[in-house]
Formats: sequence, structure tokens, C-alpha cells
Amino acid sequence: MAYIGNNTVPANFQTIPSVQRFNGDGSTTAFTLTNKVGLVQDIMVSVDGVIQDTSAYTIASNGTTLTFSEAPSSGTGNIFVNFLALANDSVVPEETFRGRFKADGIFRVNNQTLSNDTTILATENASATGPLTIASGVTLNVNSGGSLAII
Repeated sequence: MAYIGNNTVPANFQTIPSVQRFNGDGSTTAFTLTNKVGLVQDIMVSVDGVIQDTSAYTIASNGTTLTFSEAPSSGTGNIFVNFLALANDSVVPEETFRGRFKADGIFRVNNQTLSNDTTILATENASATGPLTIASGVTLNVNSGGSLAII
């Protein structure tokens, strides 16, 4: 299918593995998954070729322990776990990029004094809430094509 403009890029850059196999022994109910999942609906489980209803197993809060309500039958590679989706861990930005907020996030605050040399590139737009003071000996450059708005 043709696209106008840039090709689309998936928002998630991870490969979903197709299947993980386990050996049932008739007594073990808990199995460790190699990938973290968030919900029972994120996997499709079959035992001896029979797809299991999601009520037949649970996923522990760690996202990697699959527990059956009854032990699967004995067999070599008779338990198949098909991964349909993986749990995404939170990404926490560095402290300097988080911003600071007050009043339960209603107000975003920033410093009033620039104390590090800073350059706004030609490919960037920047903004700050003023007044803004540039400390002695500090340089603020806005390259041609870049923009800085002080609100």
C-alpha cells in the first residue's frame, strides 16, 4: 500500500515473540514466562492442542508468572503460550526533562533565571514563561530559523 509523505513508524519498537512452550507434569501449576504481559487476554494458551479459556489461568502482578487453576497434563512441549501483546513498562524521563508542577499539575513552573549557556537550533521552537533573566556570563543563542517565545 502506498503512502503519501513519510512512511508510518510503529510507536512500539519491540518484537512480540510468537510462542513459548512448557512441559506439563500433571502437578505443576505455575510457569515463568520469558516476557512480561499485563492481562490474561495478552496471551493465548493451549494445553494438548486445546485453547484454554482465560478463566483457566491467571497472570501474577509481576506479569511473568502464569498459574493454571488445575495442573496441565503430562507431556513434552504440550503447553503453548502464544504472546498477543506485551506489557510496556513506564518510561520515566530524566529529572531535567520532567518539568515541575504545582497544585496537582494545574501550574507548570520554571526558573526565572537562565544559568547555563543555551542554543535554540534552527530546527527548534522553544518557550518560557517570563520574566526571564540571563545570568552574568551566560549566553542564549537563537539560531536563524529557530524561535523563542517568552510568554
